[in-house]
Amino acid sequence: MATKKRAAKESDASQLPRFRPPSRAQVKLLMAPSRAYFRPQFFGLEHIDPEQPALLVGNHTLIGLLDAPLFVAQIYEERGVWVRALGDRFHFAVPGWRDIMQRIGVVVGSPDTCADLMRAGEHVLVFPGGGREVAKRKGEAYELIWKERVGFARMAIEHRYPILPFAAVGAEECFDIVWDADDVLDSSVGGLLKRTPLFDAMRGGDALMPFVRGWKGTPLPKPERFYFGVGEAIPTAALECKPSAVSQLRDLTRARVESLISELKARRTEDARAGKRRRPRSLR
Repeated sequence: MATKKRAAKESDASQLPRFRPPSRAQVKLLMAPSRAYFRPQFFGLEHIDPEQPALLVGNHTLIGLLDAPLFVAQIYEERGVWVRALGDRFHFAVPGWRDIMQRIGVVVGSPDTCADLMRAGEHVLVFPGGGREVAKRKGEAYELIWKERVGFARMAIEHRYPILPFAAVGAEECFDIVWDADDVLDSSVGGLLKRTPLFDAMRGGDALMPFVRGWKGTPLPKPERFYFGVGEAIPTAALECKPSAVSQLRDLTRARVESLISELKARRTEDARAGKRRRPRSLR
């Protein structure tokens, strides 16, 4: 029976791009500078069961490239699981960057690729807010901009995948937004942009990244401490794939992620009061 299961898994996996995770030593070496700079803390990783594939669902932070790699790397180090992330199609439209995404196991975020990963028994990570949640506007820090998306919930129910809600706090404070998409689109430049095919490619401005400044006005991110939390699994095996059940699962997941964000913010406040967030003198 075990042999048949392995064969089925290999057959399903063959439909996906070939991928072999890097070694833990390689990941540790590559992530060392980022770990030293952001000094991340992780909570709840014990909820990730290497023997029980799950769908990890969480919040996307501003820019989106600072914290996610640290999260995936820590899961790999502690739990021995390389989580396969669903990425925005924009990632795969850029030569060179597309190759990097593929090398770290990211796949195009679509129902078909998600289904392939689930049939292959992979742990999958998704940000329902997608590109819009990365392209934050002023005042939107830590908001879940999921709109009416329910795709992740439907996939979880169809494939009997438990959902693991997670949250990340810290990266939103690494940059100050100087101009956001609304500022750009309201300007004369925005008026010209709206007349080009690029505007449609940016989904009506949803994926238009803000102009930001970081540490001491430079492009370097401010050295904020990052906090990550994973909550208890939300079971889906008993659910039927009906619109009402899908919507309820989406709403429950959203509420769990928002609760985790609040918990991590509270931890950060406690650290600040205890002086644990002070930076080395060279970075002040």
